[in-house]
Amino acid sequence: MPTVKDSCETDFFEWTRETAEKIRNGDFSTIDLEALAEEVEDLGRHDRREVRSRIKQILIHLLKWHFQPEYRRDFGERSWRTSIQNQRGELLEALEESPSLRRFLPGALAEVYPKAVAGAVDESGLPAASFPSECLWTLDQILDRTFFPD
Repeated sequence: MPTVKDSCETDFFEWTRETAEKIRNGDFSTIDLEALAEEVEDLGRHDRREVRSRIKQILIHLLKWHFQPEYRRDFGERSWRTSIQNQRGELLEALEESPSLRRFLPGALAEVYPKAVAGAVDESGLPAASFPSECLWTLDQILDRTFFPD
């Protein structure tokens, strides 16, 4: 007979459904509390990953916007603007749903900026030396739906 842990690992969706039902019914004695605690922690990690990912995507496009003005004028303005705005909107929505994630933003910015530079290098074809080693913009600017460099 499969154990609770096996059920969580082999059919996660079913495990979540069964665990939620047990909680609603007050059947706490049969819940794998360790697995449940791990999954709750994973939810928080997922939210932090989403914040980092959104900031990285905003930065990639802001970097391209700032360092490729000729391409922006000729080809990319609408696309980059839309991408920046979409990512900002998703990030701001995540922050509204979980305001405590705001305290995570400064560390996330420092962590993802080098990755954003690498992404901008890949997408733009510009050499890495074209981009500054420190982020040019504040968190307020990055989150500001009206801010675009230049």
